[in-house]
Amino acid sequence: MTARRSDATRAAILTAARQRFAADGYERATIRAIAADARIDPSMVMRYYGSKEGLFAAAAEFDLRLPDLTDQPTDQLGEVLVRHFLDRWEGDGTLVALLRTAATNQGAADRMRAVFTDQLGAAVAAVVPDPAQAPRRAGLVASQMLGLALTRYVLRLPPVVDTPPADLVTWLAPTVHRYLRAPT
Repeated sequence: MTARRSDATRAAILTAARQRFAADGYERATIRAIAADARIDPSMVMRYYGSKEGLFAAAAEFDLRLPDLTDQPTDQLGEVLVRHFLDRWEGDGTLVALLRTAATNQGAADRMRAVFTDQLGAAVAAVVPDPAQAPRRAGLVASQMLGLALTRYVLRLPPVVDTPPADLVTWLAPTVHRYLRAPT
């Protein structure tokens, strides 16, 4: 029974932390506010995660859930990736919180780099003409996706916010496709 209660407490803390970090960013989110959202004592947050940074690292575990690009038609890779990233950004505030926080916090920046390097790098390596170029090509894809996310979800630049996702796919897919497949 104690293990189940412990798991439930951890889950409540992580849920509250993800929501609070997404809403307030790393700097403004507090352990007290997260604990209040989880309806627990702040000492429990510290007991399980040790520090605000430890909590953020746990809350920022993020799976991009990238599709297997080798199963996609080669001429649609850019469209598939842009649509996928828009769906992920629209459906989960954790990645937005991570992006917002990465601009001012080294731990969050390291986490963001790891998410994109490990996950996107592996997906890109499977479809590029020369696997030796995969890190550079993945970095360029990340620059487009992170730039889009920054302007649409963090800075909330009106023309980008107002553009329907399908139109964003139309605009960005050719660029992402070029990063993936164009000869160098």
